[in-house]
Amino acid sequence: MRRPILNIVTLGCSKNKVDSEHLAALLQHRYLIHHDSDRKSDVVIINTCGFIGDAQEESVDTILEYAELRKQGKISKLYVTGCLSQRFRKDLQKEIHEVDGFYGVESVNLIAADILKDEVQPEYCSHRVLSTPKHYAYLKISEGCNRRCAFCAIPLIRGKHVSVPMPVLLEEAKNLAKQGVKELILIAQDLTYYGIDIDGQSHIVELVKALADIDGFEWIRLHYGYPLGFSDELLDLMCENPKICHYIDLPLQHISTHLLKAMRRGVDKEQTIGFVENVRKHVPDIAFRTTFIVGFPGETEDDFEELCQFIKDMRFERAGVFVFSPEEGTPAYEMPDDVPDEVKQERVEKLMAIQQDISLEINGQRVGRTEKVLIDRLEGDYYISRTQYDSPEVDEEILISAEKELEIGQFYQVEIIQADYFDCYGEVME
Repeated sequence: MRRPILNIVTLGCSKNKVDSEHLAALLQHRYLIHHDSDRKSDVVIINTCGFIGDAQEESVDTILEYAELRKQGKISKLYVTGCLSQRFRKDLQKEIHEVDGFYGVESVNLIAADILKDEVQPEYCSHRVLSTPKHYAYLKISEGCNRRCAFCAIPLIRGKHVSVPMPVLLEEAKNLAKQGVKELILIAQDLTYYGIDIDGQSHIVELVKALADIDGFEWIRLHYGYPLGFSDELLDLMCENPKICHYIDLPLQHISTHLLKAMRRGVDKEQTIGFVENVRKHVPDIAFRTTFIVGFPGETEDDFEELCQFIKDMRFERAGVFVFSPEEGTPAYEMPDDVPDEVKQERVEKLMAIQQDISLEINGQRVGRTEKVLIDRLEGDYYISRTQYDSPEVDEEILISAEKELEIGQFYQVEIIQADYFDCYGEVME
């Protein structure tokens, strides 16, 4: 008898991706699992994003697309879960009747139990059916957030910070290593807060050390920190342990002190500059990825120019820019949205032009260097690879001619031979 095909469509961030992979592991004995597949399927689960307006719109459009297929009888069951459903479940239920079940951010075990009509124990699932290439995977070390940034709806959606117990994380990581994962990417709303909810102390350094001891991992990458609490001990560990990538992804949001205060970030301009300088003092070759918000209520032209100068001075290896999106229920939602949309867009374009020039210059300095790369995929005439300074899906890539056959998921030494704004070209060393 043919197993029905289940397609799990994941929208939004890598944390959603991990949730989908856990859910897939619970359902795989009953269904043949596909992630984000265009192929015909019997059942579809949409894991939605509700973070900002654009993500919400994409999630709604995706639900409507599959609701139409459900209406036409082309799929037998349709379920919706995730952040959008958590925030707007009643509205969605009222407007879209083709969905067989709406869920928020409940335990994936409870969702699986409802779908399977079986009893699944409401405990943490340490197994995953990966949606990423088999050589890298994300490890979500906590849920929720205790920070109360004025613009962010995550605490409203996901609740307070809850750390996943370390023994459970180590078991999950060992399972990933057995599946052939070579690069482990740690994710959370705030990595540095790990463990504080358990005993009042951060245990992120202890966790990273334990993960680095697991055979199989060659790279461990840190995503999503916060300036307060990012310890020198963690930075020193990057230098001491060759498995820890010289890379951090840490949103700074702005540099104007009065805007940082309005955003409820808990740091000012001097503290932010001091933090960036301290990171680079401890790890001189670190790739610092960050993001900024433009158009936040009260952002003046002087504030924006201050941000431009900060980016020019700090010369971040990777930087992204978001337009402020007023999210219902957040403190910023009540503030006057006083920066016109066209001005917001102009500011985005100006910041990205500044960052583009910085990226080109930094990449140009890499020409002639030999760097260790991990091959992600074959695309046309090139193998697409990354260094320890580049995270998948969001950062730069090293393109290598496919004239010589290489193995996807393996490491190679590559000489950088050409630089572009956001990518480089390399040749494998003989």
